[in-house]
Parts: sequence; C-alpha cells; structure tokens
Amino acid sequence: MTGSRRDLPQLLGEARRWFEDGMLAALESEGVPAVTPPQVQLFAALDEDGTTVAELARRTGVTRQTVHQAVHSLVAAGLLEQVPHPASARQRLIRRTPEGRHAHERARRALDQLEGELADRIGPEAVVALRSALEAPWGGPPAAPVSRPRP
Repeated sequence: MTGSRRDLPQLLGEARRWFEDGMLAALESEGVPAVTPPQVQLFAALDEDGTTVAELARRTGVTRQTVHQAVHSLVAAGLLEQVPHPASARQRLIRRTPEGRHAHERARRALDQLEGELADRIGPEAVVALRSALEAPWGGPPAAPVSRPRP
C-alpha cells in the first residue's frame, strides 16, 4: 500500500491468520491430523459436553451445510463424534473425541506460546492493551454507517 492507512478489519484478519498459521504449524509438528482454519474455528466453538450443528453455525457465522461438511471431515479425522442429544431425539450433539480433546489441549498450549511470542515482539503492555480492547463490550453494530472524518 502507498502510505494509506489499512482498515482495522484487514489488520484484525491478518492478526488472526498469524495465530492460526502458528497454531496449525505447531499442531502439525506434533502429529495432529491436518485441519483447516474453518475447522479450527468450529473446533474452538464446541462446548465441553457437545454442541448442536445449529448452534455451531450460529457461533461461527456460517451455514448449517458448511458446519455439517466440517463436522464430517473432523469425524473422519477422529477428532469429533456425533452423539444423541439427551433432550431431543431429532438432534445430535457434536463433541470432541479423546483424541480431539488432546488436540484441543495442544492447540491451547500453542496459542499460549504464540501470545508469549507476540508479547516478546510488540511488548507485554501492547498485548494487554490489545486483549483489553478486544474483550471490551462493543455492543451491536450501528444500524447505519457512522460518518466521521478519519484522523
């Protein structure tokens, strides 16, 4: 880019990819079956006791069909399983297998190490400030774009 300021969503996307790429490389080095970034998102959105496909679609912002495809791939990889929903005969819960729980723990450790690496690179204060800004309640998006001059 030629001196113009990059959009914040673009910067956030690049930051997310930095973490995903680092985590996927760490998992690959430990022999975890290959997964894609969308599968990682789905995997991270699971509750410990299992989650329905509809809820996973809502949490990840994709269609049920997309979630079904990712679930089937992760079931085939031995990382997820489908079990009957205790409260509904029509629904199934998606949950991690023992191998999937182990992979999730390894992913969590990799993310912690990446956050430490980021702190080494940009400073621990910057990481604390970044986390604080991202954890702050933003509220829903405005109904119409807000017109404000850029600084």
